[in-house]
Amino acid sequence: MERPPTKAARARQVIERLGEAHPEEVTALAYGSPLQLMVAVVLSAQCTDVRVNQVTPALFARYPTVEDLARASQSELEGLIRSCGLYRNKAHALIAACQAISRSGGEVPTGRAALALLPGIGNKSAGVISMHLSEERALPVDTHVARLAFRLGFSTAERPDEIEKDLRALLPPALWKAAHHRLIWHGRRFCTARSPRCLECPVRSLCPRRGLAPL
Repeated sequence: MERPPTKAARARQVIERLGEAHPEEVTALAYGSPLQLMVAVVLSAQCTDVRVNQVTPALFARYPTVEDLARASQSELEGLIRSCGLYRNKAHALIAACQAISRSGGEVPTGRAALALLPGIGNKSAGVISMHLSEERALPVDTHVARLAFRLGFSTAERPDEIEKDLRALLPPALWKAAHHRLIWHGRRFCTARSPRCLECPVRSLCPRRGLAPL
């Protein structure tokens, strides 16, 4: 079994090497305000960022403020976001979240704890939003991060919050945001769910390839 100090050193090496391969430390979601980021993150659940970015320009034009979304017609909003999937739940969540924000002053909160209290904004989404809107450090876990955390041997947990806890224990806080972005980009470009490009992987020598067939 890999000792914790050794695993932590390997985790840091992985993240640093991924930084060379994937220098983009930004979200692929297009947004111009805290509200737009919150909306885009909600829509991105089980949906590609490319699709979300195709949908949001018309959505942002139709509902430019928190108050506009708080008063939105559920059916009209559903029609605008239908192609993102789970559109009924997402429309309900966005309206409810904006109604809650309106009741508390009209400003989208930037802290993870406050965001997580909003309807439809879970801890993972709250972490993504707060990470971009504030200096609060987080390492939110999406499907890409979860998959890589397992394959790299960093976590055997199944729940995102538990995986995040394991990753945070291995990495210094200053690397959490970078780790989040680098693992996502690597999961999209190399360590895909069905056909990972292991022979071309920049961290191949550091990866136990847990759950994958031998090369």
